[in-house]
Formats: sequence, structure tokens, C-alpha cells
Amino acid sequence: MKILLRRAHILTMDDAFTEYPDGWLLTDEKTIAALGDGAPPEAMLSAADQVIDCEGGLLLPGFVNLHCHASMVPFRTMGDDCPDRLRRFLFPLENEALTPELTYLGARFGIAEMLLAGVTTFVDMYYFEDQVARACLETGMRGYLGETVISQKTPDGAGDADGLALSEALFRAFPKEDLVRPIAAPHGTTTVSETALRRCGTLSEKYGALLTLHAAEMDYEMRYFADRGATPIAFLDGIGLCHDRLLAAHCIHLSQRDMDILRDRGVRVAHCIGSNTKAGKGVAPIRDLNARGVPFGLGTDGPSSGNTLSMFDQMRLFAVCHKTVHHDRALFPAREIVFAATRGGARALHAENEFGSLQPGFKADLALISIKSAHMFPVYNPYSSLVYGANASDVSLVMTGGKIRVKNGQLTGFDLEDLKARLERAMGPFRLAAQRYADIV
Repeated sequence: MKILLRRAHILTMDDAFTEYPDGWLLTDEKTIAALGDGAPPEAMLSAADQVIDCEGGLLLPGFVNLHCHASMVPFRTMGDDCPDRLRRFLFPLENEALTPELTYLGARFGIAEMLLAGVTTFVDMYYFEDQVARACLETGMRGYLGETVISQKTPDGAGDADGLALSEALFRAFPKEDLVRPIAAPHGTTTVSETALRRCGTLSEKYGALLTLHAAEMDYEMRYFADRGATPIAFLDGIGLCHDRLLAAHCIHLSQRDMDILRDRGVRVAHCIGSNTKAGKGVAPIRDLNARGVPFGLGTDGPSSGNTLSMFDQMRLFAVCHKTVHHDRALFPAREIVFAATRGGARALHAENEFGSLQPGFKADLALISIKSAHMFPVYNPYSSLVYGANASDVSLVMTGGKIRVKNGQLTGFDLEDLKARLERAMGPFRLAAQRYADIV
């Protein structure tokens, strides 16, 4: 189907940051066919199967969420202020109560939340990841999906050997699927044995796939390596995992040498400012990484860690946190932040020539942001409006692969209230298991 969007302020996010203040864009099946400014040519109008009036809204590439655990919706608001909750109850509760059905429905709900917020691609790491893949195929979301490999009992295995086997199975199940792109996903530098980490690296190399993990995030992680005269990044480099397929999530605690390693090896960074500051872990040195040319983008983390899966929140927090840390109002202008949330994320995935920008031949993954709300008037600088004013409720239309997934702010493929009811029912045993931890959550 060919869809023509007209009367939009188009932010292409291309190399020149080209804008079309009164723009039009024509899709052709899964890709962008053409775009321009002013009245659409008659040939474009006649070619379109559907014409949509954008009413002056901001049209930009869909957001790319570089780090997420989408299925953790049932954990949202549990123990938000609890220290060390990962080890105190998240790991145990997952083992007690997480099921394939709960993972699937949680993923569908998380994906719904992201689509409604203009996210069109996400990187995910969790258990029963085949169920997350199922949710992606059914909803039209583009997912880079990794089965968690961790050296302990998990909801779907006895340890890292099972995680590696499930990872391999995911690669074999989706060798050429456009929406589902398997990745290798060891959990972290201290939660996975060195042997299993190396095997994840081998898996990444075998399939030419992304490798992602939590790195330089936790205080106890830093103490563990300090006691051994190293850092998490130096350790990863020492075992050959620092390379241009590595997407390192968090990277809060980095030495100057660590940052040089990331630069020299071509490592990418997923910056999760919302979850990092909520947990009081710190603010990653993105200014210094950016100065070195280290590719980075933004991630929401899971619904339990950052609570929201909206990239609008990440953009705003990115701005206020980094400007405050460095006492520099001019640091990271709004246009650079929107870039990080769109094309920067695509670049981190080696997909900057595929999506993340509105250009002919690129995938028709895009989001239309309405400017009708009171907080969106006036729009002198569209990038500032997106970073400092807009929120998920302003998202009017979302397309992935040329298909409309959100229209007039509503999901088109399924009913959110029905999905919520299904998830609520599936959460019954989970809620009962969670009562064990009532005194700390």
C-alpha cells in the first residue's frame, strides 16, 4: 500500500538535518518512496492509496529504544525505593512466577506502550525470548531480541548452558526475519562466567549479530573488578568482547582508559538516564564519550527499572541531567538529543542506512507528533518542542514497515483494554508469589 502524508513539519534526521516545514512523504509498501516540501506533486497524489493530513504535526523517524526488558510490565512500581532489589527479590520472583504466557502478554503490553509513544525499534534482553519474538511479529514492532544468558537458575533454564542453547535456537528460528533480529545477550560482567561470556562472543561472531550486556553499572560490580585491579570494560576487552558489535548498556562508571577502549574498539553505548538516576547509580559520562566519537543512543530500561517506556522522558532527563552535572546550559542542544533517540540509536545498531532517518529507500518507520496540545504551542524550535514539551500522549500516528500501527493516538492492530484484562488475569499467580516480599516492596 502507498500512503501519502501531507502538511507535516518533517524532521528527516539525515546528515544535513534537512527539514520540510510544509512537507509531504509517500510510502511504498515497507519503505519511503519520496518526500519533499510544499504541495505534493500530482503524480504522488494519484499514486497514493491513502492520503493523511498531518495538520502541521512534527513527522520524524520512529524512536529507537536501545535497552529494554519489555516483558517486565508486571513488576512495575514494585520496590521502586528498595536498595539492591535485583538480588533481594527481582531474581527470586522471576524464578518463582515468570511463565511463557506472562512473558508474552507482558511483551505485548510493553510493545503497545512503546508504539503509543512513537517507538518503532527496541533492543530487548529477557527470558522466554521466543515469546517476545512472537509479540513482535503480531504487533509489527521491530525488535533486536536476546535470550538472557546468566550463570544461575532462571525461569527457563538451570544456568548459562541452557541460556546459550535457547539463544542458538532463537538465531536458528529467525534467520532472515525483518522484524525479529536475534542477538547475543549475556546478562552482565559479574553475573555470567567468563566461559559463558566468551561463548556469547562466539555466538555473536558466528551470526554477525549484536552482543549486548549490562556493563559498568553497579557499585558492587565496580568493587569486584577493583579488587582484581581491573574495570568491567578492561575485563571485557581482555576477553575479546570489546568490538563494534558490542552494545554496552549503562556504562555509568568509566575511567578515561575505559572510554578510550570503547572508542578504539568501536563499541556502542545504550544510555539509560531514567533508570540510572532513579536508582541513584549516577550519570554516565556521555559528554566525554561523545567527544571521543563513541556511538550512543538512548534506552528506557525495563518497566520495572525506569517505569516508563517513553523516549520523551529519556530525552528530557538526558537534557536536564547532563546540563546540571556539567553546569552547562548549552551542552547537548535539543537537536542532538532527538538525533540520539532516533538516528543515533540506529547507528548504534549498524542500521543507520536502514532506519532512523526519513529518506527515500529507508524503512517507513516513523512517528507523527501532534502540536495541538496547549503545551505544544508555539513551536519556534521543533526539536526543543520534542525534548522539553512533548510527551507520549502527543503521538498521533506511528508506522513500522509502512504499516499504520497507531492512528489518532490509538492502536490499530489490537485493543489495549482487552490486552490489559488478559495480562491482569495472567498475573494472578504472580501477585500471590509477590506477597512473600510485601515487607520490602
